[in-house]
Amino acid sequence: MTSIFTQAVHAGERGPAPREVPVTTPLYHSVGYLEPSAAVMEDVFSGETAGYVYRRYTSPTVEAFERAIAALEGGDAAFATASGMAAVHAALLAAGVRAGSQVIAARDCYGATYDLLATLLAEQGVTVHFVDATDPCRVEDAAFLHRPAAVLVETISNPLLKLADIGALARTTRAIGAALIVDSTFASPYLCRPLALDADYVVHSASKYIGGHGDVLAGVVVTSHSNREKLFAIEKKIGAVLAPEVAWLALRGLKTLPLRMREQCANATRVARFLSEHSAVAQVYYPGLPSHPQHMLAEQLFGDRGFGGMVAFELRNGTRAAAFAFLDALKLVLPATTLGDVYSLALYPVMASHRAVPPAERAELGITDGLLRLSIGIEDADDIIADLDAALHVANME
Repeated sequence: MTSIFTQAVHAGERGPAPREVPVTTPLYHSVGYLEPSAAVMEDVFSGETAGYVYRRYTSPTVEAFERAIAALEGGDAAFATASGMAAVHAALLAAGVRAGSQVIAARDCYGATYDLLATLLAEQGVTVHFVDATDPCRVEDAAFLHRPAAVLVETISNPLLKLADIGALARTTRAIGAALIVDSTFASPYLCRPLALDADYVVHSASKYIGGHGDVLAGVVVTSHSNREKLFAIEKKIGAVLAPEVAWLALRGLKTLPLRMREQCANATRVARFLSEHSAVAQVYYPGLPSHPQHMLAEQLFGDRGFGGMVAFELRNGTRAAAFAFLDALKLVLPATTLGDVYSLALYPVMASHRAVPPAERAELGITDGLLRLSIGIEDADDIIADLDAALHVANME
C-alpha cells in the first residue's frame, strides 16, 4: 500500500477530463501540464502541436481571455500581461524598439507611458520624440525625419481626451516601415478597432473598461498573425504574464463591456453638457460636444456608439485648493486613481496620472492645477450630476 505521505500528495489529482464542456471557462491554476509522452511534449515546445507546458507561455484560462479580446478587436492573436504598462512595453519591444532605436510618441500620452519612454527606455539608448499626435502632418514630418521603429499614440488621450486619426497615421507608418501602436484603453473595442484602421498593435489596460469592476490589474496586446511570433517571443522573455485568476475576472467583465459602455457613454454625454453650462466650470473636454475641436473626427472613429465615458474639465477657480475641495466634497463619485469602472470616479491628474511629468511640461500640455478628470459609471445620470453640482459649489467657494 502506498504511504499516506504519497497519497496525500497525489490522491484525487489528474483524473480523466470530463466529456462535457463547461458552460463557462474554468479557472486553471496549474503552472505545469502533463503530455502523454515526451515526444508530444517536444512537439508542443516546438510549436508543431498546440498545447500547454508552462504557465508563463500560456494557460487555458488566460488563453480563453486572449481569444475573446482578439475577437472583439478583430485581431488574430492577443497576449495578456500583468498590467497595462507591461502591455505597452511588450508592444514596443515586439515592434523592434531596442538601444539605438527612434520612437515617436504622442506628447500628451498617459503619464506612466511618458515616464517609461522618457526615463527607462531613454536610459537604455532609445531616442524618443514627443509630437502633437492630433496633427497627422506633424507626425508625418517627424516620421520621415527620424525613421522610427514605432509610433505610439492613444485613440483618446489621457487626460485631455484628444483623438488620434489612426487611419492617417497608419498611412505614414506604412510608408516608412514603422509599427503603429495604439493604446485604446479609453475607447475599448466597443468604440473603435484600431487594427481595422491599419494599426499594427493595439494595447489596453484591461484594468479599466475591459475588467470594468475595479478588481482587475491586467493588460493585453492584440495584433495580426504576421506579428504573432514576435510578440509571443517577447512575452516569454520578459515574463510579465497574466495570472489565471485575473484572466478569469477579466473574461467575466468583458461579457458586459458593450452594455456598460453604452450606459457610460450616454451618462458621460449628459455630464459633459451639464458641466459646460455650470458657472464654476471654465472649460469642458469631451469629444461628444460640438465644441470639441475634433468632434467630427470622433464621429468618424466612433460612429453612433457614443463618445466614451471619460470627461475632463477645468475649474474656474483653477487652484489646487479648489480641486482638493471638489474631491473632498464628492459623496457618490469616488476620488480614486483608476477609470472605466461601473462606479463613477474622479482623478486629479497633477497629483496622480501625470505626477511624473515635469511641471513645465504639464503646463505646456494644458494639464493645470484646475484640471479634473471624470470616469463616468453606470449609476443614474441624475444622481451623478447632483453630486458633481454640490461639489462644484464647494470648490467655487475656495
